[in-house]
Amino acid sequence: MKNLILVLLFCLLPAVYTHAGGLMVVAPEGSNWHPLVLAEPEIWPPRRPIPPPPDFTPFQLEVKSEKAEVKIDGQTALTAIDQVFYNPSGTRLEGYFLFPVPTAGVIANFSMFINGKEVTAELLDAKKARQIYEDIVRQMRDPALLEYSKSDLFKVRVFPIEPRADLRIKISYSEILTREDGTTEYVYPLNTDKHAAKPIHNLSLDIDLQSTENLKTVYCPTHEAEIVRKGDHEARIGYEAKDVKPNSDFKLYFGTGKTEIGVSGLSYKGNREDGFFLLSISPGIEEENAPVVAKDITFVLDVSGSMAGEKLDKAKEALAFCVNNLNSADRFNLVRFSTEARTLFDDLETASKPNVQEALSFIEDLKPIGGTNIDEALEKALSAKTRPDRPYFVVFITDGKPTVGITEEDALLKKVKQSNTNNIRIFTFGIGEDLNTHLLDKITEATRAFRSYILPSEDIEVKISNFYTKINSPALTDVKLSFGRSVSVYEVYPQDLGDLFRGSALTVMGRYKTYGNPKASVILEGKVNGVQKRYTYDLTFADNDTKNEFIPPLWAARAIGYYLDQIRLHGEDKELVTQVVELAKKYGIVTPYTSYLIMEDEDQWVRPPHPTDPPRPIPRPMPFERNDMGSTDYNNMKQREGAGSVRSSTEVQGLSKAENIDQTRQGQDRMSSADDGTGNNMVANQYRNIQGRAVYQTGASNWIDSEVYNQTSAKTNRVQFASEEYFELLKNHPDVSDFLSLGRNVQFYYKGNVYEIYE
Repeated sequence: MKNLILVLLFCLLPAVYTHAGGLMVVAPEGSNWHPLVLAEPEIWPPRRPIPPPPDFTPFQLEVKSEKAEVKIDGQTALTAIDQVFYNPSGTRLEGYFLFPVPTAGVIANFSMFINGKEVTAELLDAKKARQIYEDIVRQMRDPALLEYSKSDLFKVRVFPIEPRADLRIKISYSEILTREDGTTEYVYPLNTDKHAAKPIHNLSLDIDLQSTENLKTVYCPTHEAEIVRKGDHEARIGYEAKDVKPNSDFKLYFGTGKTEIGVSGLSYKGNREDGFFLLSISPGIEEENAPVVAKDITFVLDVSGSMAGEKLDKAKEALAFCVNNLNSADRFNLVRFSTEARTLFDDLETASKPNVQEALSFIEDLKPIGGTNIDEALEKALSAKTRPDRPYFVVFITDGKPTVGITEEDALLKKVKQSNTNNIRIFTFGIGEDLNTHLLDKITEATRAFRSYILPSEDIEVKISNFYTKINSPALTDVKLSFGRSVSVYEVYPQDLGDLFRGSALTVMGRYKTYGNPKASVILEGKVNGVQKRYTYDLTFADNDTKNEFIPPLWAARAIGYYLDQIRLHGEDKELVTQVVELAKKYGIVTPYTSYLIMEDEDQWVRPPHPTDPPRPIPRPMPFERNDMGSTDYNNMKQREGAGSVRSSTEVQGLSKAENIDQTRQGQDRMSSADDGTGNNMVANQYRNIQGRAVYQTGASNWIDSEVYNQTSAKTNRVQFASEEYFELLKNHPDVSDFLSLGRNVQFYYKGNVYEIYE
């Protein structure tokens, strides 16, 4: 009888589906039981439940597509969401659609259309909304909804949801966006991974951003979004993905101002550690009356025999694009090299129409032949008669290793350092995989530039042309940052800021301590046509604010990328390896040293839920070992040439320059392991970034906060899932909802205590 009752209760439970727009609570038509009854009996008085059809079991509606169009005008945003759901069952359903109100703003209006008909939605305040979520958790045993427990809520009845049919819901709402220190935040709720049984088939987000003030900084630190600037007052931001289960909200930040160069700042600081900051520095697109920085540039192209065919054809097209887009005040030269090196001009020449035409003819006549004399090619590029008031760039393109002249790596690098007396930047492009990556990487390191590798599957012309478009118009060269006395910064990445180009941005991340006043001056310095410039900004460095939890892992990725590059290029150092491992564990960054996590045995989590149980001991430190993937990547770190070396170089630089969370996941696509019969799970996806640090999944349903491993004497508070004590903890400390929403067995550290949630 007891088992029969349990089965009936299970069948009566409605399904809860949560998605980027909100969540759906559904049950079979005619089933009067509903968790919303407990929250608001006056709206849906409870009646004797009618059993559902015998073939009905809880399930989750699928999302066929989700499309969001956003129009931001200054501080106002209008978001329109169009979603198509699918009911795969043979049962007609009814339910409620719940939409968490964005916490960043105040809703100005809200409208909803279901199957073409406008419906009325009811607004519930945060207290009433939390009660609904708690009641659903009690009945469904699913804490994932608690992540919304701090929000207000719109609620609307949905009926009917036809069997084996689509359901289209269109939502639109406007909100007033928050602005601080000249930076405005827009958030689109996109955290669905904990709730969705299946990925979203088609997801797209299109944002039209306009401002009456000059747009300076525009950046998305959470996703790999495309940002297209359309002048000083408009930008278009796009994000598309297929078959995805996103695990973080989409966040966009933009800064406005009247200064020549804009600086936007975000910060994160918990109770017990120093803060983290992110600065975005941008000159915008075309500032009225802004001075144009004239540059000198030499393009160096490998025309050895191995470049024959499509490689050389595409490289020639890329060079022609670069030459055609030189600014009139620029000076330039071309160097082609094989067994010998030859220049177009004796020295740098102005980008006049006749000189540009001569360069195009020179490019067209290039033929592949001979060996690879990198020594002589670099010598000619570095011997140019540069001027101190102009930046000088060298774009170096090759597909091979040196075979003529000086061929030894250290000797070549020494010669480059001795010849580079005028702060020349050498940007290297390696084509293919038969390359000495250590040589190219060390050249860019020594000249404070960056490297790029073009794989056989990639388009040479597109990659070089896109790069040149970014560096075509310098706005400020030899950029440096300093800070006022009320804040002390350290571990700043990148360590050398290089140059700032019009239409792009520099993103800087670091750690900080404040001394009383959270407001601090940020001083930006650099040169414009040889003249020193100085700009001062007043920004806020948070004293206790954990809203921007994406900043710590972004900073950690850059720090790890820097350390790994030092190990790759200069040899393994015990202290650097220790730093890499500690940061990787704390922030969930995949590295060749920590590519596979051996988590605690699930048996250690199985504890009888008895109130007299002693406090749970702190687990031993997380062990790490290298699996096949880790061993391969570790060996690639030591390679100086070949495909593995190219991949290692590319991924390490990707970490050191990461500007969004997607870019911190270098190498994770190769990490997969079979789980308990449910298919292939990505090992790298078995963690979440909660309050600025990694929380790891152990076994099928247990989670443990990385910070727990650092607590040797903290008190452990055991709280049973869905008990009165559980909901009292949530009521008194709303921020713990971030941890509680992970599951029914969670260990986490919060305000000096370790909490263990258990079933």
